[in-house]
This record gives sequence, C-alpha cells and structure tokens, in this order.
Amino acid sequence: MSAIAWLLIECDSSMNVVAARSVLLIVNPTAGRRRRGLVDAVAARVRSEGWSVDVVETQAAGDARRLAETCDARRYGVIAVAGGDGTINEVVNGLAGRGDETPAVGIVPLGTANVLAHELGLGFSAAAVARTMVAGRPLLMQPGEAINGARARCFSLMAGAGFDAKVVAGVSAPLKRRLGRAAYLWRSLVEARRYRPVRYQVDIDGVGHEASSVIVTRSRHYAGPYVVAPKAALGEPLLHVCLFERWGRSHTIRYGLALLLGRLPRTAGYRVVTGRSIRLSVSSDAGESRAQPVQIDGDNALTLPVSIGLSPGAVRLLQPG
Repeated sequence: MSAIAWLLIECDSSMNVVAARSVLLIVNPTAGRRRRGLVDAVAARVRSEGWSVDVVETQAAGDARRLAETCDARRYGVIAVAGGDGTINEVVNGLAGRGDETPAVGIVPLGTANVLAHELGLGFSAAAVARTMVAGRPLLMQPGEAINGARARCFSLMAGAGFDAKVVAGVSAPLKRRLGRAAYLWRSLVEARRYRPVRYQVDIDGVGHEASSVIVTRSRHYAGPYVVAPKAALGEPLLHVCLFERWGRSHTIRYGLALLLGRLPRTAGYRVVTGRSIRLSVSSDAGESRAQPVQIDGDNALTLPVSIGLSPGAVRLLQPG
C-alpha cells in the first residue's frame, strides 16, 4: 500500500489524538528536492516541542488536495505544506469546501516564488517556520474562486489573464525543475519577443474596463516579494483587480521593469480597482480566436471566459505570532 493510500485511510479514522498538537506535513518532493534539509529540520523542531508530525510525500498532481479534503481535523490541528504556491493551492482547494471543521494551514516554503510566504511575513529559516507552525496566529481567509462552466478553481493569491498567464502556460514542469525562477524569466523574454496584443474585457461589479493584461489578486505580492496591489489584504473580503491598460511590446517591457524596481503601482497606464464580482473575457472586437489561458496561483489552470468571486468557504492560514 502506498504512503498516500495509507494516509487517506488514516485521515478518515477517528483515532483519539489531541488535534491541537498533531501535524500532517505534506511534502512535494519535486519542489523540495534542493531544500529537503529544511523540511527535516522543521519536523525535528516541531517534534521537540512535544508535537507529533506525520510526513507524507505527494506522488502526483491532486494528491495534496485529496489529503486536505479527507484529513480528519480531530486528528490533525495543522496541515503543513512543504512546497510551492501550486501545492499550497491544492490544499486550499481541498479545505475551502469543508466548512468550519478544518485544520489550520502551515507553510514550509520550498517553491520557485513562495508568494504566500512573503504575504504572510513568514521567516524562511527552520526555526522561524517551526515557531509559526506551533505558535502562529490563524488568519481567516476567503479564497478567490474562478469559474469556467463546470470547472472551478480557488486561489489564495491570484488569477491572471494576458502576458503573465501566457508566460506560465509556456513553462513546462521539467523546465521549472531544471531552471527554477529563471524558467519564468526566459519565458518572459520569449513571450515579449512574440508579443501579439489582445484586448481583454474586464467587468468589475458590472462596470466594464479594457486591458492588455489583468491580475485579480487577494494578495499584495506577486512573483515573490514584488508588490502589485499595495492595499490588498488576505483577511479582507475584497478582490483587487490589477489593470494593465496600455498595449504593445514596449509597454509590456516597461511594466515588467517597473515591477522589478518596485514602481509598478505608480506606473502610468496601470491601476488597481477593487470589487467582488469580476468577469474576464476577450473583447468582442479583439479578433482573437485562440483560447486565452488563465493562470491560478502560478499554474496554467483555466481558459477564458471566467467569472471570479470569493469562495463561500474559508481557510485558516498560520502567520507569525
């Protein structure tokens, strides 16, 4: 029997364990290949505090979500995720529909960008991560939810269409494993060179806008420590819609440089509009027939059109105390 199957059975059991001092640590071995020592050090520190830690490695996409959906909150007080934003996204999707009886989410940042770790102000040392896991403050967050027909996907960070979504769609898993963050830089250069303008229709609470790219975000940060929405807050029941309003390769490059230099929120042709009900589609006069990708928390997830709002469920994220 595989480790995943064993954990799914165990998580459905009603073993009499004190949930507040038990951790299910889900490890993405691909994201953690270069930093497995951090995972082991965190687990050792948490155990030294008198907590029990069960470690399970994911074997395929969807494993983390299934573990979060089935895990018994009477057994585990914390689901800890050792991986990148994509693995965290799976856990958030698994917990969002469960109601109030769910474990809190702890994070061991291993991935390429670790945007959520930056957003929560997490330390990146084993001591800081373990301290947050055993004594962190829970932050209640309603994830965003993007829907295309029968397909729905929650996000703790962002949903995007346009340039960034095309970059994400062009980065394969093997390339990301081999190059890490540099894979996105390389793909950004490719997409900038082959740039073809597309006009996106963005309806925010019934008011129409147009943009060359759009990011609907729950967080201040993007691609790691870079700020796109200065007033966004995970605990606030509001979506921040980042509109890139100017078309052309030169403007795309200008936006990218402004992001890296910390100047994007003050850049001409860029603005942030708040709302609760958003619809993204290709403008009817855009003349674009190709399916346009939508990235969710850094993964190529859906295609346009999508409707975006807040999930009716919520999750508890652990932040430093």
